[in-house]
Amino acid sequence: MSNTDSKQNKVGYPAAVTTDFSSSERRFALTPGEPAGIGPDLVLMMDPIYRSRIVVIADPAILEQRAAELGVDVEITTTEKPSRSHTDAALLVSPIEVAVPVVAGQLNPLNAAYVLKTLNRAAEGCLSGEFSALVTGPVHKGVINDAGVAFRGHTELLAELAGSDLPVMMLSTPGLRVALVTTHLPLRQVSDAITEQLVERTIRILVTDLHRKFSIANARIVVCGLNPHAGEGGHLGTEEQTIIQPVVERLKQQGFRLTGPTPADTAFTRERLQNVDAVLAMYHDQGLPVLKHAGFGEAVNITLGLPFIRTSVDHGTALDLAARGQIDVGSLHAAIVTAIDMIESSSGGQSTTP
Repeated sequence: MSNTDSKQNKVGYPAAVTTDFSSSERRFALTPGEPAGIGPDLVLMMDPIYRSRIVVIADPAILEQRAAELGVDVEITTTEKPSRSHTDAALLVSPIEVAVPVVAGQLNPLNAAYVLKTLNRAAEGCLSGEFSALVTGPVHKGVINDAGVAFRGHTELLAELAGSDLPVMMLSTPGLRVALVTTHLPLRQVSDAITEQLVERTIRILVTDLHRKFSIANARIVVCGLNPHAGEGGHLGTEEQTIIQPVVERLKQQGFRLTGPTPADTAFTRERLQNVDAVLAMYHDQGLPVLKHAGFGEAVNITLGLPFIRTSVDHGTALDLAARGQIDVGSLHAAIVTAIDMIESSSGGQSTTP
């Protein structure tokens, strides 16, 4: 357990928990993600303080195998229907079997269905009230698509399972939140995807969930432009003038506290971010490189617009590190702490306008 302890002490996230998590009746579902990656390692190296209230949706055989490879001593309790009375230090697992044996670091499309089954089980538990939140480990989009399943990511799949027609992806790290209008799209498709309706609905969901799930009333949002220099008055693109600006002005008249469209190259300066609750970027790589530079390993991926709370690590499957005991569990701990804080704040406001 020496590797585990050193990582937890380095990260220090358990100290940020503001509630007595060990005595709470609220349960989380935790999906490790790609079984050949570091997801199982994260679960096994998770601080034991969380075990009494987290249900891992996974194949227990994978966890036992990976524990042996890591030299981690952990007790695993398997249950089909977790009881709220479970309070011991064992790792509680709701079992789903892989199709074929897992080799750490080696992807196998035959196990793609297993990854999707764990997410389906976790989402169903959240929708039924069995779980109060979902924390997800990293998946490998490529191997799932190689298995013949069109898969864009957690965000889109969970929205489909929950019947939510517009999920909003937001990443958060201390001092910065970045939400996205478009998520996993090729760059050449981004401009066509950005419409007045999409921008407006994204802003409404962002403001509403910052209120409901973070207790931030009437959030202050910086809205990025799409083009360099926010279009330079139409000389470098017109989306700001024809789509983004009209939405911003219309919502400001309704009481929303918005700034923009702001050139993305100045939207993230210290001066601009003072007294700001979130930045809304138009596409994935406009906003997330800045956030991950500011807090990689401590950032959390959050899906807004769902009827349940979902947080996730901010990194990938790291196949080359699987079963080597050299990972940092900081992002997982941050995702858990964020989910706890969101649950505590989730009794906040209900309106979609300020």
